[in-house]
Amino acid sequence: MSLVLHNSLTGKKEPFEPLDPNRVTMYVCGPTVYNYIHLGNGRSATVFDLLYRVLKELYPTVEFARNFTDVDDKINAAAAELNAEISVITDKYIAAYDEDMAALGNLEPTLKPKATEHIGDIISTIEALIERGHAYASEGHVLFAVDSMADYGKLSKRNIDDMIAGARVEVASYKKNPMDFVLWKPSTDDLPGWDSPWGRGRPGWHIECTAMIQKHLGETIDIHGGGSDLLFPHHENELAQGTCCSDHSGGYAKYWVHNAMLDIEGEKMSKSLGNFIVLRDMLAEQPHELVRVALLSAHYRSNMNWSEQLIHQSRSLLDRIYTIKRDSADIAATPVENFIELPFAQMLLDDLNTPKAFAVLHELTNQFFKAENAEQQAKLKGEIEAICNFLNIAQLEPNAWFQGQVSEGDISAEEVEALIEERKQAKKNKDFARADAIREELAARGVQIKDTREGTLWSREG
Repeated sequence: MSLVLHNSLTGKKEPFEPLDPNRVTMYVCGPTVYNYIHLGNGRSATVFDLLYRVLKELYPTVEFARNFTDVDDKINAAAAELNAEISVITDKYIAAYDEDMAALGNLEPTLKPKATEHIGDIISTIEALIERGHAYASEGHVLFAVDSMADYGKLSKRNIDDMIAGARVEVASYKKNPMDFVLWKPSTDDLPGWDSPWGRGRPGWHIECTAMIQKHLGETIDIHGGGSDLLFPHHENELAQGTCCSDHSGGYAKYWVHNAMLDIEGEKMSKSLGNFIVLRDMLAEQPHELVRVALLSAHYRSNMNWSEQLIHQSRSLLDRIYTIKRDSADIAATPVENFIELPFAQMLLDDLNTPKAFAVLHELTNQFFKAENAEQQAKLKGEIEAICNFLNIAQLEPNAWFQGQVSEGDISAEEVEALIEERKQAKKNKDFARADAIREELAARGVQIKDTREGTLWSREG
């Protein structure tokens, strides 16, 4: 019944044992808010939403923080282009991110801290690192001294000498060691800045997460999450800061969890290849629940291949669930007493094994269609409903799902209903040729119809 997670720090799957079972803590790196997020960002957010849901099933209190990086050189550049304050940019894209998360069906985190609201905490953390001999001031900058930490590189499994040897960038004059990284940097008059003991400036990227974690969650947290692209340097540097800024013995985070990247039709997603997909564009193109199912379908530690086949498979599963929901409206579902005991949930407890979990869900739909009596159907319906409610999928009315989103050029629902009514009248008048012609016309326009005892049902083709 216990959760097992792959820990990037140890490189193996481990039973999850929280520091305090009555207060589980998780921090996940959120977006730098200067633009709309892409599909891969959506995958990461949805993976950690799933982990959050599993933890909430197991523990009474889960504190989940996901930050906003709202001071950054990319934000500065976007603000300069508009000749506006950085808040004009950040407020817009924070709102957009929250809208995208809601559209995906993700839960709100417990905390959504912003870097600009924690400048004092950041300065205090930097001061602690200087006092303990792990950081130094130089030419208006403050840098973390990498060689002050004996096991720097342990998270990303990198050797510091190899990293220095492989560096191809010119070493800045203010650095003692090429691998030293910035905690604080000076700001010119045209850039955002805050007063500090080292002059007016702004924080480096890595330090904000450490300061916010220690402010809100504590010196040691249970889970730190993010995409595998953050392993180095971001998470490696976070681990260094968090370990060195105090005397705590529990480490910075007990479990490091990283999701793999997302490819598009077998190729790495990139603007240069012309296959870069903005999440909200995909959400406008496909039903939100379909996008959610697709993003969860691959194991989080495996690269996901976003493809037409994946979209088709996700739609097919949802079609089956909604068919059950529609056709069993008169069957009362048998309530599930303990969700975590279901075979579906057991698959998730094994390092969030969503491929196996979805296989269980698919098999449940098979069993429902083969069930021999209403009692069996009621039990299966209850299990399917419990899974869908947990995943936050199949929450629409069946007709809303099957009749789908209307794209430009699609036949309208009113036109479909009018043709169905005309077909009904044609059949009544024994004009079967006209009735068949209407069916063919609807099929040609992407609409399938099905005659039932309750009337004619229709759906748009995926």
